[in-house]
Amino acid sequence: MQNQKEVAIVGSGLVGSLLAIFLRKQGHKVTIFDRRPDVRLVEFSGRSINLAMSNRGWKALREAGIEDEIRELALPLDKRAMHVDDKPVYFQKYGEDGEAIYSISRGILNRKMIDLAEEAGAKFRFEEKIWDVDLPNAKLYTGESEKSVWKEYKFDLIFGADGAFSRTRHKMQRQSRFNYSQHFIDVGYKELTIPANADGSHKLDNASFHIWPRGNFMLIAMPNLDGSFTCTLFMPFEGDVSFESIQTEQQADQFFEQYFPDIKDEISNLKRDFFKNPTSAMVTIKCYPWSYFDKITLVGDSAHAIVPFYGQGMNAGFEDISVLNEKMNQHGDNWEIIFEEYQRERKPNTDAIAELSYRNFVEMSSKTADPSFLLRKKIEKKFAQKYPELWVPLYSRVTFSDKAYSDALDIGDYQRGIMDEVMKIPGIEETWDSEEVELKIKDLLNK
Repeated sequence: MQNQKEVAIVGSGLVGSLLAIFLRKQGHKVTIFDRRPDVRLVEFSGRSINLAMSNRGWKALREAGIEDEIRELALPLDKRAMHVDDKPVYFQKYGEDGEAIYSISRGILNRKMIDLAEEAGAKFRFEEKIWDVDLPNAKLYTGESEKSVWKEYKFDLIFGADGAFSRTRHKMQRQSRFNYSQHFIDVGYKELTIPANADGSHKLDNASFHIWPRGNFMLIAMPNLDGSFTCTLFMPFEGDVSFESIQTEQQADQFFEQYFPDIKDEISNLKRDFFKNPTSAMVTIKCYPWSYFDKITLVGDSAHAIVPFYGQGMNAGFEDISVLNEKMNQHGDNWEIIFEEYQRERKPNTDAIAELSYRNFVEMSSKTADPSFLLRKKIEKKFAQKYPELWVPLYSRVTFSDKAYSDALDIGDYQRGIMDEVMKIPGIEETWDSEEVELKIKDLLNK
């Protein structure tokens, strides 16, 4: 264990709570500040996208000693269920047998993580907003408003885990040579619900990630333990088919009936949530450096917010904490080296998953219904199964591995170039599973 420090974490979300557990295991005193009320005592806001826990997240939870407790909250999904217009539902396996992502309600997981952090000895200060951060002296200032009398707290270390619009990072942005960018996409999202059957069972297959790809927009649904599905409608803010274009119940009825006829029995539920829940924006945020000498560092969305289309936001944040813990074990009380190595290792990887996440929106919303794309994936899967030492699909590299995101991006681009050449083979639709195609892929790999 390290020498005990007084540590503050700003933000009681998933990443902040996990960090608190690791820091307590290292012997530190931990106080967590959050401007919001205790999420265990309030109803959630209707802004949730169900979480998809995969290998990186499970690895961090295993290292924290809480994997088994979290698995009790999760449902394994081993395939996509594709709801394409005028076709029966068809399924796409994610990986090999036994490989699955796990659907978890964000609210349920957040409540559990706070419980576990408290049990580990962390102290929470809810409804206490940070107004200022003294970076050189590791001080936090809280108060009822920006003009009220502030309370000062002095710490040895401060971790900013306060999300995409981090107050901690905002203070760091005022430092010389701090690089920062944010990019909002033109697509928003809205949370919808499909309730359980009267007997508590699921109305759709509960081992699948359900997708209704519709080109410029899409609906997804992920199962919950109580038999319900948390759905998310991703759609442009403005345009012919957009959130802006649906203002009345009649327009909503027409929209759901036209584009989602296979769940028309759920229109009343979908329509109710459509008008009740807010429409939320999605942003990619990049910045550097993440650390201020040996006093303060950023983790999770505070350092690298990404769009949710690879299901890796939480997993990437949890991986931050795993890497931080590894550096703590390596370097003891040398926090300057811990923070420097942590940010240098994580920055290229979080940039890579940001790029992959943006690309995956295009794939999920439009390409998953494209026959050429489906054939391409079929060829890749067959080759990977026969020659696993030569080819691991990009999705598996990201989701079912803990290898570097940056390597997954580079290798994925290389493999994409090979598949572009394969798809040019005349008559590929008829010869896709032939020895000729295998030899072509091997030849391209050897170049």
